Amino acid sequence: MRKITPFLWFQDQAEQAATFYTSTFERSRVVDVIYYPGLGPGGKRRVMSVTFELDGQTVIALNGGPSPQYPFSPAMSCSIHCRTQEEVDALWNKLGEDGEQLQCGWLRDRFGVTWHVVPAMVDEMLRDDDRERAERVMHAMTRMCKLEIDELRRAYEGVAG
Repeated sequence: MRKITPFLWFQDQAEQAATFYTSTFERSRVVDVIYYPGLGPGGKRRVMSVTFELDGQTVIALNGGPSPQYPFSPAMSCSIHCRTQEEVDALWNKLGEDGEQLQCGWLRDRFGVTWHVVPAMVDEMLRDDDRERAERVMHAMTRMCKLEIDELRRAYEGVAG
């Protein structure tokens, strides 16, 4: 068992979110579902929490009920490092379906969770000792919603697009 596990508080969509996320990422699965004691409306058992794995990372989703004082925000989000543009595109399209595109590779999915879909090589570019290269990459990122590897490479190399 990992010492730290992300815990997501949903109003009533924990199971739907877990199913969506595990269908989006390879090597992912629902591990466990816990139900509230007793029967809910319509005589149905109500899901309390769902434990699932996303590419080996355990996550717990809770149906905490109506809680407008605890909405999701970009202040706590999930970062996905992608190796290829195809991976960026696929995850951007799937997670962004019925969601909202934000700047610099960020998007909010249909459940309100914010994701940063970023090519893995961006970290290396931003850490470059040549600050002008790093600044060009940062500037290029600020003009994009979905990050485009070719455009970032051109900015890094100082090649006009």
